[in-house]
Amino acid sequence: MKTGEEFLQNLYQMKPNVIINGENVKRDDSRLQAVAGIMALTLDKVNDPEFKDLITVDSQEFGTINRFTNIHQSIDDLLKKQELTRKLCRQTGGCVFRCMGIDAMNALSIITHRAETMTGRPYNQRFLKYLKYWQENDIVGSCAQTDVKGNRALRPHQQADPDLYLRVVEHRDDGIVVRGAKNHITAAAVAEEIIVLPTRMLTPEEDAYAVAFAVPGDWDGVKLVTRASGHKREHFSCPLGDVGDVENFIIFDDVFIPNERVFLGGLEGEHAFGGWVALLFALYHRHSYTGCKPASSEIILGFSALVSEYSGIEDKKHVQSKLADLISVCELVYAAGIAAAHKATKDDSGTMIPDVVFCNVGRKHAGKNYYHELEILADLSGGLPATLPHEADFYDKEIGPLLQKYIKRKEDVPSEDVYKLYRALSDMLCSSIGGVVAVAGLHGGGSPQMEDVAILKGDDVDLRKKIAKYLAGISE
Repeated sequence: MKTGEEFLQNLYQMKPNVIINGENVKRDDSRLQAVAGIMALTLDKVNDPEFKDLITVDSQEFGTINRFTNIHQSIDDLLKKQELTRKLCRQTGGCVFRCMGIDAMNALSIITHRAETMTGRPYNQRFLKYLKYWQENDIVGSCAQTDVKGNRALRPHQQADPDLYLRVVEHRDDGIVVRGAKNHITAAAVAEEIIVLPTRMLTPEEDAYAVAFAVPGDWDGVKLVTRASGHKREHFSCPLGDVGDVENFIIFDDVFIPNERVFLGGLEGEHAFGGWVALLFALYHRHSYTGCKPASSEIILGFSALVSEYSGIEDKKHVQSKLADLISVCELVYAAGIAAAHKATKDDSGTMIPDVVFCNVGRKHAGKNYYHELEILADLSGGLPATLPHEADFYDKEIGPLLQKYIKRKEDVPSEDVYKLYRALSDMLCSSIGGVVAVAGLHGGGSPQMEDVAILKGDDVDLRKKIAKYLAGISE
């Protein structure tokens, strides 16, 4: 397994196809380092005794591997992935940026096996060779699924511009050529590999859109238009101050993909596989959310309790009720992930598939409540996160002592601690990255509407109607 430093050095050697504000930048650009540093942390944690049993997996082929390169073979694998994600997110203050890649790999392990079994095309053979490379080199990956979609009322083949969903535009003997764009792609600019998947169910007219492949992040023709968000601290550092985010609009400008990296080729009759792999990735990613979102809730809970303590109101009944709300969201989402793992089924490929309903109700509950959680935090914090004086003023020789005097809360809490707390609250509630994280809390892993679709499809509503008829005395 490689170290975080080895990952960063590899990253910095990649070709500069990252574009920020119209400028091509290398991956050692300061605006990318918050996310790159978190990815490096996930590699270095293999040597941390607190994480060792969670983050490492015994592989028959390679010995010990990082769990973020593992294909889930058991209920225990799913449970440990969930627990690992929650524990890591507590330390990073949010996302760990590793779930997208391995969630995509788990989805591909199933769909390539299914596609090869049904068509005879060697998709699973290619995938297994790629998986060997992935695990042997401890790859840090991202997943590009969401197409730009154009007119939402029209299907891919009905769009005025057929490239508004990524598609195969040419088949060659040695590979395919693809054209299109993917957006909302987290951390692609600091990933070694990008796995590309379809975004929706497809029809027979849409075989060309049923394409799945992997490319290095700096592959020829791949353009990463990047929005980087982060905090800027002037006088003191803290873990939350190092939090950042990198989102990417990825353009595939007639990109050649060699056969060995093609896992669905957009050939005639493959549309069904495209839809299935889209759903599978979403399922695995929503299970990952039952690990990271409880950690986000814990963080909001901790800050809500701390600001209440500093203000002398932590024991008030209305505050206790709000804290109980936060705990309820946190643990119900986590419980849904545990249930999804225990109700998982083993696919013919050998990969475990978490329960559809439990994954989606957990993710829906998290997304539905995220802005409510922020409302609680804002309510308990008051207006100061939005009006807090700048750090330079708080530490100024002349005005600083007066600000320190008047920012005081409970008498036993140092003014500097009060300021540090509110500086963090300002980051969470009022900053550019705070807004990004809030939208991700709602839409990350798929919109609430798609969770509803999955829940209704996975649940037996007809059985519930039969129960109602029986209880009401209505004959069948």
